[in-house]
Amino acid sequence: MIYTTEVQNMCPVAKGAKHDPAPIPEEGKWVSAKQISDISGFTHGIGWCAPQQGCCKLSLNVKEGIIEEALVETIGCSGMTHSAAMAAEILQGKTILEALNTDLVCDAINVAMRELFLQIVYGRTQSAFSDDGLSIGAGLEDLGKGLRSQVGTMYGTKAKGVRYLEMAEGYVTDLALDANNEVIGYKFVSLGKMTDFIKNGDDPNTAWEKASGQYGRVQDAVKLIDPRKE
Repeated sequence: MIYTTEVQNMCPVAKGAKHDPAPIPEEGKWVSAKQISDISGFTHGIGWCAPQQGCCKLSLNVKEGIIEEALVETIGCSGMTHSAAMAAEILQGKTILEALNTDLVCDAINVAMRELFLQIVYGRTQSAFSDDGLSIGAGLEDLGKGLRSQVGTMYGTKAKGVRYLEMAEGYVTDLALDANNEVIGYKFVSLGKMTDFIKNGDDPNTAWEKASGQYGRVQDAVKLIDPRKE
């Protein structure tokens, strides 16, 4: 340690009050975090790139400062989608401080990591008040049985109105319209379920039928339209 002459010539004054870090909630405990290994938690965060052409949702499960589980979900940018494959391999096993200072290939993923770091080190995690936190694998549970991200894709113009393309349930095949041409429901097919049915031996047509469903007052529709063609 190097001290300036001014500091060397000062007389010592003893430190009085002890000010520890404010305790933060972590996995059902109150922790005064002093080092990275004191940090645990499971949470999500969103990041975006400078041109804002894509978005990343990052989920991390941190135990004693180490990223034990990482889920990277992307939308809107093909480059970021491929970068996510590298980021998912980079993240696991690093401390959250290492991850914060590591190039995760894409701006959006790096921004998501920054936002998550703030949540985690300040105790604003999803598992803050859960005893022992969430088990490794919670990220997959977040995706549901089909292990697919939930994506909503809606398009509309003043001239032609709205088109539902992708809902939480899956790929929209038909929009149900009433006599006023207003949307009253939709039909969909869950592509994840359909793929699983085919993998388990069903022919594509059978798999399509088994994975199909509808929402709303489809039975009352005056007409059905294909939102991608009509």
